[in-house]
Amino acid sequence: MHYTYKTKMVCSKEINFDIDGNIITNISFVGGCNGNLKAISKILDGWTVEQIEEKVKGNTCGVRTTSCADQLCLAVREAYEAQKNN
Repeated sequence: MHYTYKTKMVCSKEINFDIDGNIITNISFVGGCNGNLKAISKILDGWTVEQIEEKVKGNTCGVRTTSCADQLCLAVREAYEAQKNN
């Protein structure tokens, strides 16, 4: 299933990815720090929701209480829960 998440309080505007069970692939960010977010997308491709949460949940950016990586955790968890309920 393809999923789009509208981010909050970060430079990127949205995160797109595919989810199959708890496996996340094809991650892409719209906006934000292009090079860093491309790297994060490549590194985390094929990881489970739980693995992504374990590694990047709670990361902050500057004075913000969240980051693009943290928003990705919220996005993959939301998609996983939505998938389970369908």
